[in-house]
Amino acid sequence: MEKMYLNGQWTTGHAQETIPVINPATEELLAETPRGTAADVEAAVRAARAAFPGWARTPGAERANLLHEVANKIRAHEEHLIHLLTTEEGKPYVENEEELLWTHNTFDYYAEIGRHDRGRVIPPGAEGQFNFVIKEPYGVVGCIVPWNFPLLLLAWKIAPALAAGNTVVIKPSEFTPLTTLKLIEVAFDHLPPGVVNVVTGYGDTGEVLVRHPDVRMIAFTGSVATGQRIASIAAPMMKKLHLELGGKDPMVIAPDIEMDVAVRGLAYSALLNAGQVCTSTERVYVHESMFSQFSEELADFVSKLKLGNGLEPDTDIGPMLRPHFRAKVDDHVQDAVRAGARILTGGKVPAGFEKGFFYEPAVLINVDHSMKIMQEETFGPTIPLMPYKTFDEAIALANDTQFGLGASLMTHDAKLVKRYFEEVKAGTIWINDPLTDNYAGPFGGMKMTGGGRELGQEGFDQFTEVKHVHWDVEGGVKSYWYPYGKE
Repeated sequence: MEKMYLNGQWTTGHAQETIPVINPATEELLAETPRGTAADVEAAVRAARAAFPGWARTPGAERANLLHEVANKIRAHEEHLIHLLTTEEGKPYVENEEELLWTHNTFDYYAEIGRHDRGRVIPPGAEGQFNFVIKEPYGVVGCIVPWNFPLLLLAWKIAPALAAGNTVVIKPSEFTPLTTLKLIEVAFDHLPPGVVNVVTGYGDTGEVLVRHPDVRMIAFTGSVATGQRIASIAAPMMKKLHLELGGKDPMVIAPDIEMDVAVRGLAYSALLNAGQVCTSTERVYVHESMFSQFSEELADFVSKLKLGNGLEPDTDIGPMLRPHFRAKVDDHVQDAVRAGARILTGGKVPAGFEKGFFYEPAVLINVDHSMKIMQEETFGPTIPLMPYKTFDEAIALANDTQFGLGASLMTHDAKLVKRYFEEVKAGTIWINDPLTDNYAGPFGGMKMTGGGRELGQEGFDQFTEVKHVHWDVEGGVKSYWYPYGKE
């Protein structure tokens, strides 16, 4: 059985049960992790709380050097981490190479922000005064991490949290805890005990973490339902919440874009990690003048993509994580078919796979917004296509959702680009290059997606609270103090 990481020590804690970790491509049992208890959460929070004053007082330059060392250690163990992540989570190896690159670079990026950013001096309100704003850490931050990008989304949380002077308690997904534990083992042993802690478990373990009164902030990526549950628990305690709750991202394809660019860009943005990405393109609107040809070319392209084990070098699309996630995708596809949609390719469990949770990527037409596949987050390898007549109609369709994480547009027309990024309600707008990120640019959503931001200066600021210091240097009696009577 694997162990948890509490106060700089590896331990099974108070766990009496274990959680199996399964390879989604082979259904092989990889390992078992402890099912953390409330006592384990208490121990982790106690350690983080005790470590916080010293870590918060550590000079920014020293914290920066320690985080750069984290990044360097990740690079030194990159190959092993990529292999483990591929077996645990299922993405093709090449996609996990990208995830590891982003993981260690994120620590380098926030090391430098934490080195120089403490606040700002502002103009005084009167002569003899000195005003400044200090950014301070919250204290203990609970980080609840999803399974689809377990290292990347972990880094997006704990790198800025640590750089700002917080300590952290991590609750990894029960589906993908192994790479997180290995990352802590190989890259964090030089940090003071208690600065970083990991408690493994199911959702009830995460709820204990949310409820703990000494956890001043919760950073969570996951479903709307779980985010709402977290918010309902945290609100009476006035905890700071950082929530990213998924999406139903649209892509609009204008008639001036090259067919091959649109086909390949869409396939990538919809099928990366078998569509198990919060920013996956899940709704596609194609101009009616090109709809028929585009649908045929897309279906032909998608049908030739190779499903397989992510460790095989020619694999394009790996398995879904678990059977119940695959069942939800198939339910959305079949619901659409019953309502009149037509499948051009895929949309079924593939033949020839004795093991693994694979699903043939589906391209559908004759869909509309009454169908679940156009309204609910599918989180799987599906591409539903709708034609549109005017750009006004396309924008209206793109905005017809409760989510607002990302949105894509494929065009060379600058006027359409300007209208799209001004009028579509989404936290990230991609033009001709979907699903790319930038360390210096904020990532997050609007509407039911939540309001948190990761990456960029904004991602650092999420983990700080500000204090305004108003200092009258002279310290004399003021004319506006009592009494009010004229002298």
